[in-house]
Amino acid sequence: MQNLHYRRAALTLALGLAASAFVPAALAQDYPARPIKLVVPYTPGGSTDLSTRIVADKLSQMLGQPFVVQNRPGAAGNIGTAQLAKAAPDGYTLGHGYV
Repeated sequence: MQNLHYRRAALTLALGLAASAFVPAALAQDYPARPIKLVVPYTPGGSTDLSTRIVADKLSQMLGQPFVVQNRPGAAGNIGTAQLAKAAPDGYTLGHGYV
């Protein structure tokens, strides 16, 4: 029984050490470190554009980085959506639409 206790303790310690190896890399990343682009696949002045600009203003105040709203209308939202699909997967290009 005591041998099982030591095995569990050793396993817990090993898992804890393995998990702690990833913490410094995650903590070293500052997000956002540069402006963030918000793509709206609809025309400027519409309800989606206005709500995106309100959210972008609040996020900019909270995170201390500018949020740039870019309208890419056309083809029923496909142009803006295609731009989002081609963007680098780094979290600095976001999209806003409606369902």
